[in-house]
Amino acid sequence: MNQSKALLTQSEQIITDFKQLYNTINRDTLTFDLLDKVYADNIIFEDCFHNIEGINPLFEYFDNLYENVNYIHFDFENQWLKVDSAMLTWTMSYQHPKLNGGKTIAVKGASQLNFDEKRIVRHRDYFDGGALLYEHVPLLKRVIFFLKNRLA
Repeated sequence: MNQSKALLTQSEQIITDFKQLYNTINRDTLTFDLLDKVYADNIIFEDCFHNIEGINPLFEYFDNLYENVNYIHFDFENQWLKVDSAMLTWTMSYQHPKLNGGKTIAVKGASQLNFDEKRIVRHRDYFDGGALLYEHVPLLKRVIFFLKNRLA
């Protein structure tokens, strides 16, 4: 196997591990070792709410994030893979007792990943923050729908 194919195979394994992480992680399964298998020590994680640098702050973020989530699942739909990067689209379904009456919320998004030979070094998520959170808080929900209707 030539070097390019070997690197692509490593990239495929990184993406497989990433998908497995996000479909097994919850408040009961989260461990530092679970994250450390997928993310480099110097990971940069970004989304519309956060900019986190380092594996320890990322672990703390996930620990707080998953504390009150009753259910979470990712359906990965498409992926584009290169030797050192990937883009994945997904639908995240989750339940939080204080959002949407505890009913399931589904949000579409994408993850842009950069990695070395072994682990992810940069993870950037793209999604609608309103669809994820704000539209499911009763007072904010009315304001957001009012604004969306005014701008339409």
